[in-house]
Amino acid sequence: MHRVLSSRWLNSALNIAEHSRGVELPLFLCPAVNLVSRRQRLGAVASSSHVQPSQWRVQRRCLHAEAEAQTEPIQSPSRSTPELYSSQRLPRQCRGCGALSQTSFPNQPGYYDLGRKAVRNYLRPETTDRSRHEDKIYEDALKHFDHKQLQAKGVDVEALVSSIVPPETIQRPPPKVPLCDRCHVLMHNHSGESIYHPSIDSIKDTILESPYKYNHVYHVLDAADFPMSLLPQIHEILNMAPLRTKNRRSRAGKYYGNQKTELSFVITRCDLLAPTKPQVDSLFPYLQEVLRDALGRTGRHVRLGNLIAVSSKRSWWTKELKEDIWKRAGAGWMVGKANVGKSQLFEAVFPKGRMEMTPSKHQITVDMHAKTPLDQETAAAAVEKAEILPEVTREDEVAREIENIEEGELDEYALLPPAPKETNYPEMPLVSDLPGTTASPIRIPFGNGRGELIDLPGLERTTLEQYVKAEHRLSLIMRSRIVPEQMTLTPGRSLLVGGFIRITPREPAPIILTYAFTPIQAHVTRTDKAIGIQNQTGEVNIENIAVPGTGEKTKLAGSFKLEWDVTKQRTGPLTRKDSIGLKVEQLPYRVLSTDILIEGVGWVEITAQMRTKDLFKQKPSREAEAVEEPQQKELTALERLEALAEDPKRKRAPPAPAPAPVSENTEEDEPNWPIVDVYSPEGKYISCRKPMNGWLLNKPKVSAASRKSRPRKSMKGMKKLEKKRRREKEAPSAAGSAS
Repeated sequence: MHRVLSSRWLNSALNIAEHSRGVELPLFLCPAVNLVSRRQRLGAVASSSHVQPSQWRVQRRCLHAEAEAQTEPIQSPSRSTPELYSSQRLPRQCRGCGALSQTSFPNQPGYYDLGRKAVRNYLRPETTDRSRHEDKIYEDALKHFDHKQLQAKGVDVEALVSSIVPPETIQRPPPKVPLCDRCHVLMHNHSGESIYHPSIDSIKDTILESPYKYNHVYHVLDAADFPMSLLPQIHEILNMAPLRTKNRRSRAGKYYGNQKTELSFVITRCDLLAPTKPQVDSLFPYLQEVLRDALGRTGRHVRLGNLIAVSSKRSWWTKELKEDIWKRAGAGWMVGKANVGKSQLFEAVFPKGRMEMTPSKHQITVDMHAKTPLDQETAAAAVEKAEILPEVTREDEVAREIENIEEGELDEYALLPPAPKETNYPEMPLVSDLPGTTASPIRIPFGNGRGELIDLPGLERTTLEQYVKAEHRLSLIMRSRIVPEQMTLTPGRSLLVGGFIRITPREPAPIILTYAFTPIQAHVTRTDKAIGIQNQTGEVNIENIAVPGTGEKTKLAGSFKLEWDVTKQRTGPLTRKDSIGLKVEQLPYRVLSTDILIEGVGWVEITAQMRTKDLFKQKPSREAEAVEEPQQKELTALERLEALAEDPKRKRAPPAPAPAPVSENTEEDEPNWPIVDVYSPEGKYISCRKPMNGWLLNKPKVSAASRKSRPRKSMKGMKKLEKKRRREKEAPSAAGSAS
């Protein structure tokens, strides 16, 4: 009699069999809906025989069962399904975005259209007879002819037989696992809707459910608007080991709750900063300083040796990061905001093809995974069942039971989906320009049970795209390095970026140079005209890519001072030691600069030159400005005599008191920095940072004509030389004719 497997009995006892039910948001997409701690849930499931009804309905992996029951095998008179391929089931998760497979909601991630050809071929593989017609002719000829006679005529029968390909070797390979409809459209049509962005608390709860004792979080930052994609206080929110300070004796990491979690900052797409790798490496101290300032008060004394600057497109430092992930082992978590390049970095640094490597002495294996009580009881039940079975079928039944445990249903309260089987070259997550492509955690283990890399959904980064027209939204993303154009802002002019972000110098303003490192167009125009274009009230509204009505929501995003001195970098040979070697204090001018950041788009470098005496000019005190003496009208001689006759004993008014001395620590001692006002939708999406001097690294290429040592030679001298030579030739002939 056929024995019912313990997993099926357990499913029926716990009432978790597959059945049709409503589909809601899965728990690991929104863990905030669960109000009970995970330990209490696991204890209740393990101790009770029935599961209490949950307050929230959670999606289960039973959606493809209904779809498979509704589909009918496709039969064709000319095609037959070989026994090599059996009927498939939809994958648990879409390999592109990680969403649960479902066939009920077409507009949601993970939806599979059963009528799509790729899905239909995967569920019911169809193959055709791929044998060649010439091979059949050869086979029929070899059957009717005598081999000895053919050999006597010089025909090599063995070579002829070996050249015929056997039919079992020309069968079509197994079908590739298809993507969901949303990922399919993203890959081929580059269009789609962004998914729900999780919160930092849900990311924290997901990392806490890690099955590994050692975890390393890679906080991915984008170089396009660095450091605006930084999650502030991330090491405190995620309960990680504190960042190491300048103290040499500070500990590198600690164990919290039997787990050790460390943090590294990874700046992606560094090829946007400079054209070559050595130039980007020279910016590393600058990146450390900017990141330390962005960390705030807690980051002033932090050693940022855990900062890595990579480029997945150019393969800069990706190999070193890949080896670092392999050596660390355990779980590696990709955390960051949406559309910062996590999926592309995931594909570049994932350790592939390492299942055949011999395990090292200090290698971490699957035995170090933290097992839940439910997993332990299920495994114990499998072993107990295997002891009851006869010895002949014990090994087969244990292997079958382990397979059922691995391929069993997903725990509806789990925040992490089950990890797939290890393969040398697994399918990587989908890389797309759409923010919010990844719908749920994607776990991909690498060889020999050493660990796995997990791509988490991106947190909400910016909503600037909602103010941009649909046809221009993809143009907000910087895909390649930009060589900007130098634009000059004279007094009374402003810079427009995309027509809806305006940068206006505050009067009195010096002449300002601007360099827009943005993928959207920037141009200079009069301030009054720029205000009309930005507010969408002017006659010219062609260059504004914002949706109608954005001009009414335009507000002041901030007033930013050009308070960083870049005189030494901008002066050239005047301050170089191998040239003139002047000090900055000896120069009669200063070059000031700042970088205006646009979240998710890029930055605008602003530079101005001021005289030193105007920059450090003493400001008038506030009391002197507030107390203004009224101007006394000058009296005539007659009026003075009349005033003396009326009151000859009147005294003169006492003089006004002298203004109090100004303290040295007041704001009035601050230099007269040039100020620019930035206006954007809702007054958001704008920040500033220390200037990177990107113009010096990304100047336009030098053409062949500009490489010449001197300008083109004038033809005026050649004409004079020709006239002189002509006269010399004519002079002897004239003398001969005279004689």
